[in-house]
Amino acid sequence: MRLGIVLRVLSLISLIVSLFMIFPLALAIYDGAGDRLAFLASLAIGLLVGLSFFLAGRRRADYQQLGIHEAIAVVGFSWIIASAVGALPYLFSGATATYADAFFETMSGFTTTGATILADVEGLPRGLLLWRSLTHWIGGMGIIVLSLAVLPFLGVGGMELYKAEVPGPTPEKITPRVQQTALFLWGVYVLLTVLETAFLTAGGMGFFDALNHSFSTIATGGFSTKNASVGYFRSTYIEWVIIAFMFVSGINFSLHFLMLTGRFRGALRDEELRGYAVLAVAASVAIAFFLLRQNFFDRVEPALRTAAFHVVSLMTTTGFATANYDLWPEFARLLLLLLMIVGACAGSTGGGCKVVRFLLLGRQIRAEVRSLLHPRAVVNTRVNGRVVSIRSLSSVTAFFMLYIALLVLSTLVLTAFGHPRLDLVASLSGVVACLSNVGPGLASLGPVENFSWLPEGVKWILSFCMLAGRLELFAVILLFVPGTWAR
Repeated sequence: MRLGIVLRVLSLISLIVSLFMIFPLALAIYDGAGDRLAFLASLAIGLLVGLSFFLAGRRRADYQQLGIHEAIAVVGFSWIIASAVGALPYLFSGATATYADAFFETMSGFTTTGATILADVEGLPRGLLLWRSLTHWIGGMGIIVLSLAVLPFLGVGGMELYKAEVPGPTPEKITPRVQQTALFLWGVYVLLTVLETAFLTAGGMGFFDALNHSFSTIATGGFSTKNASVGYFRSTYIEWVIIAFMFVSGINFSLHFLMLTGRFRGALRDEELRGYAVLAVAASVAIAFFLLRQNFFDRVEPALRTAAFHVVSLMTTTGFATANYDLWPEFARLLLLLLMIVGACAGSTGGGCKVVRFLLLGRQIRAEVRSLLHPRAVVNTRVNGRVVSIRSLSSVTAFFMLYIALLVLSTLVLTAFGHPRLDLVASLSGVVACLSNVGPGLASLGPVENFSWLPEGVKWILSFCMLAGRLELFAVILLFVPGTWAR
């Protein structure tokens, strides 16, 4: 492990996070709010941390090339450094009582989880509200991808960082150069944010609320400026707009590239996209049917809109809410929990296991069944007309096994705390919500609840689950493998 290059890139991460604090700082100064001193102190500390890492890395002469070991360390520790620095405004402003709470809120922001320990967000100054949403927006496309986009002078091998950062089983460049890919991804990201802000503003939402909800939607994060989330606005138009942009944000961003370059047929032929769309529509219709049958609604449109909102919100792992779905029939609650696990498309800002992995698993099972029926036949697993390699299939299987192992182990640990509100449903759904980067779970961690009452140890465990889920499990697990740190 060449520590020099790791420290050098981590200094860049601390610099990026600190400089983004300028925006909420400017708003706090404009409002004359008390959080301006908190942001000033946090900005200064973040720059000092970045400078310290840079100087420590600069003394070493081994940072000209970036290998897989360094990439793993950089990606894993980048989110920890970002959260450690980004937590300071919450702590210094008094919004959180402990650093554990501040770190939890910030990790939830950067990993686009959306789980919160803040009971009254409407009581926060606007600077802190903007910072919450910005942590979503920065983390949605990825801190590493951002650094590749705006600072190509790093002089390191960016592809290793890109592969370790971008969520999904097979990250692919969409342009020949990694920096061009990162710039394009951020271009699409900014465009979608601007478009949603315009649509929400046109629907009567104030610009500040529209901008913050756009940051959270496009990043599939879920932090809102209102205690009642999107349900506060009671607007059919706003709900449908957010449904549309949540769905779009759950699509692989390489398909956005195809669409923007006029290759609509190529994008629409993507099997993961079609599976994602079919699953979202089918689940929305099924839940709407049960809500109508059990008299939660008396008209089709509100039932379908509410069902679609929460299906898309939880499947894309955004986590917005307009109703307390924890009161819905057991069928609907279980289906929503399963959708949290499935997640959105690979290469999107969404979390979860990703639709393509379930698609590959299904194709793999079908191929195995055909092999049993025809032992001498050569049966390949194909997706989008291409044969999937044995290595990719093994990776998918290993991912599912690791996901289940972390899910079971974390749930066991949470129930072991013996807290009266941490029953099996709350513990299991809370781990799923954090491991899949969704935010709200069920029962005492449902959409009208928050995570503030959890014991401090549970918050640290769930913070780890958020990080593991955001980095596709393996990048975090590798940090605990001794071979990662070998030269």
